[in-house]
Amino acid sequence: MKKALITGITGQDGSYLADLLLEKGYQVYGMVRRSSLERFDRIAHIIARLHLVQGDLTDQSSLDEAVRRIQPDEVYNLAAQSFVPTSWNQPVLTGEVTGLGVTRVLEAIRKYKPDARLYQASSSEVFGKVQKVPQDETTPFHPRSPYGVSKVYGHFITVNYRESYGLFACSGILFNHESPRRGLEFVSRKVTHGAAKIKLGLANELRLGNLSAKRDWGFAGDYVEAMWRMLQQDRPDDYVIATGKSRSVQDLVNLAFGLAGLDPARCVVDDPAFHRPAEVDDLVGDASKATRVLGWAPRTSFEALIEMMVKADVESLKKPGR
Repeated sequence: MKKALITGITGQDGSYLADLLLEKGYQVYGMVRRSSLERFDRIAHIIARLHLVQGDLTDQSSLDEAVRRIQPDEVYNLAAQSFVPTSWNQPVLTGEVTGLGVTRVLEAIRKYKPDARLYQASSSEVFGKVQKVPQDETTPFHPRSPYGVSKVYGHFITVNYRESYGLFACSGILFNHESPRRGLEFVSRKVTHGAAKIKLGLANELRLGNLSAKRDWGFAGDYVEAMWRMLQQDRPDDYVIATGKSRSVQDLVNLAFGLAGLDPARCVVDDPAFHRPAEVDDLVGDASKATRVLGWAPRTSFEALIEMMVKADVESLKKPGR
């Protein structure tokens, strides 16, 4: 039985990845931070089958102890300060966790389990002010936020440890991936949850930022399979994971509100307060390498994804006490 350690297991990607690895017969360990309010709602359905350990990407000793004790075959580093707007308000913390935290994970593996295979969660935000469309593994990076800058560091330190120490370390440059488990602060879930609230009479309007910004949106449940496939290859490498289709926030709004039977023109407001200091305008990925080498391709359409999210939010808000 293989052992996998997932940092960020309580997040969207961590929970879907845990589902996948359990289905494949793995013994799954999840790293969680100690806090006064524990949020295990995304993994509540599988928590009895998981082994949870305390640790933090800002604390080297906790990472060392986890890797030394568990001796994992695979490590998936999904933990991060991952909300772009927060990175403007907390740039130093974002750098500590999302950037230097990767080095700490790599150091723990190098010292205590150098034959473990590492997946590092990179991000399409590394491309930022894009140099070409679509973006692939050869596209130059030009991040436009402290989060994006931190992800660039995490990406290249992973490459550096792979080349310097011979670690099996991969970076997955994942474009936007969503689900009903997505945090409410992210625009996709903000839109579907907002549409559900207005449909049920719980709100009158939804205020958003740049409606013309374009993203490549896929389903998180599809993308975690690509993570796993990267670590099953003969040699480590980096891969763009995306759908190859770009849609604007306005397209997302129109679809979600249409599914809810609403007219977005009557209840969606473009609020300058939600605009970024430096916008990322058009992210769309070319995942042809992943298709060729990993045999991976997205299975869930954008339309099916948003319908899934709207339905889940409507059902959730109908529950007593919500």
